[in-house]
Amino acid sequence: MMRFASLGSGSQGNALVVEAGRTRILVDNGMTVRETERRLERLGLQPSQLTGIVVTHEHSDHIDGVFPFACRHGLKVWLTYGTLRAALGDKLPECEVVVIDSHDPFAVGDLEVHPFPVPHDAREPVQYVLGDGARRLGVLTDVGISTRHIENMLNGCDALVLECNHDPDMLARSKYPPWLRARIAGPYGHLSNAVAAQLLARLECKRLQHIVAAHLSEQNNTPDLAQAALAGVLGCTPDWVVAASQDGGFGWLEVR
Repeated sequence: MMRFASLGSGSQGNALVVEAGRTRILVDNGMTVRETERRLERLGLQPSQLTGIVVTHEHSDHIDGVFPFACRHGLKVWLTYGTLRAALGDKLPECEVVVIDSHDPFAVGDLEVHPFPVPHDAREPVQYVLGDGARRLGVLTDVGISTRHIENMLNGCDALVLECNHDPDMLARSKYPPWLRARIAGPYGHLSNAVAAQLLARLECKRLQHIVAAHLSEQNNTPDLAQAALAGVLGCTPDWVVAASQDGGFGWLEVR
């Protein structure tokens, strides 16, 4: 059995916990050390139970807590060379770091982690499919558009965490400056509800046990809109779609 949960999802800080067997890893951490510890405790975990952290890219809401937390608790960090240089420049990390290739899978204990490159306005961003040999969890946030490679990677997953960042109408009416609206909606920005739903419609979903609408904008989206968009593709009720929140993330979901 695999299971996964979120400490928080949104522009103020992201962290996902994935567990298989005796292995537990964080995917990103954009929170302070103390806040990360507090939210782990909410899930019944202590930092000593974690194996390491895999990183998607260098934006602050995904990486600000990675190195402080890893150094405090003696955790290993996996990330691309571009992300490492963008985050630290020529500074040497004080924790153990493993530089990964954006296409090559690697093992972390009982988990196989398969990164894949995505279009986003970062140096060398990736997202991940994580599995235990029998089940696969696909994670896709912070991406401007879909690609054939992304869809090939996410095909047939048993669970998906899928970005539903904004509703285009809400974004167009927002108080954001034009340059920021253009960045968010652009090909290196974030997926709207509609584009996420179009991506989902192109995937093979027969094995899907859980889907999470993630990285929702608190200003330019609502959980109801995101859930309705994905539910419309799957033919399920909107409440079957989990909406991750900034403050609460979401609780443990089991993949059997």
